[in-house]
Amino acid sequence: MTTDVEKTGDCPDDLESLEEEEEVIFPKQRPFAAGPLLSRQQRSAEMIASLPPSALPRIKALKKLHMDATNIEAKFFKEVHDLECKYHRLYAPLYEKRNQIINGEYEPTEEECQWPSDDEDEGLQKALKDKVKIEETNGKEEAKAADKKGIPDFWITVFKNCTLLTDMVQPHDAPILNNITDIRMSCQEEPMSFKLEFHFKPNSYFTNTILSKEYFMKCVPDEDDPFSFEGPEIYKCVGCTINWNKGKNVTLKTIKKKQKHKSRGVIRVVTKTVPNDSFFNFFSPPTIPEDAKEQDVDEDLRNLLTSDFEIGHYIRERVIPRAVLYFTGENTDDEDDYEEEEEEDDEDEEDEDMESNAAGKNQENCKQQ
Repeated sequence: MTTDVEKTGDCPDDLESLEEEEEVIFPKQRPFAAGPLLSRQQRSAEMIASLPPSALPRIKALKKLHMDATNIEAKFFKEVHDLECKYHRLYAPLYEKRNQIINGEYEPTEEECQWPSDDEDEGLQKALKDKVKIEETNGKEEAKAADKKGIPDFWITVFKNCTLLTDMVQPHDAPILNNITDIRMSCQEEPMSFKLEFHFKPNSYFTNTILSKEYFMKCVPDEDDPFSFEGPEIYKCVGCTINWNKGKNVTLKTIKKKQKHKSRGVIRVVTKTVPNDSFFNFFSPPTIPEDAKEQDVDEDLRNLLTSDFEIGHYIRERVIPRAVLYFTGENTDDEDDYEEEEEEDDEDEEDEDMESNAAGKNQENCKQQ
């Protein structure tokens, strides 16, 4: 009788010890876990209320020191931006030569084409052999095609190999984007800003040769919430007007609706023009009045602007400087990150399965005992 009680109590004893650990240790790790969640202002008010009156002036002194440090930090970020503008002017000649090579305006010398890479050397040798075979078997027409100047479909390939840009492109955008000759960036110290420029060769879609978008930044702590400062912040962007040729505006589409007259029952067809999904909506960002406060801005509009700012920053920091790597498909960091997340999820699922199996075995052992 006694033996049976001891055997059946082995597993419950283990469970009771776990419950005791949760009751004793868990509250010590999270002393504010109990009760409703408080806002930042409420937590601050409760903390200050718990202090002796003599400590309040010292808290104010600490905040003043923190504000001084924040102002220094703002100056630091401003100087970083100025330094970026200075070095961008050094990059500009390199980007211009890249543009000339891509568009066949300049043929690099043999010395300029020397780039050590085992994989590329093997691939290049194979490509040269294949080229010779094509020329020998298919004649002069293929030879002329192989000798085409520049790098065909460079920027449209960059778009295809960059996940962020690909998600923005619709099927009707591709023929237009195939006319891009260059994507450039320029920045200014005052006002603190940077501009993206998409250069196009003459085409049947619009008369613009350049489509631009400028992002304006501020690098000063907010008066209403100065301690939230974390560095330069894009606060507005200005697009450009696209001069579409007649019937070529892909940002609009025409739909037809049937309407029935209430009393006479006559049906008529009404044609309406409505917005259409397109990459070229990128150049018509929504605007927010400069005097509008953040809390007054609609959440959907705020999310839309945040996404727009992220895209502009990504093109500036990743796509323009690494264009050749996106073209060759070497810059696949976003795909690699996605695969790693999937692997981590698989590992988590395996861990959960192992834990559930172990728990099942423990329960079986308890029953057997």
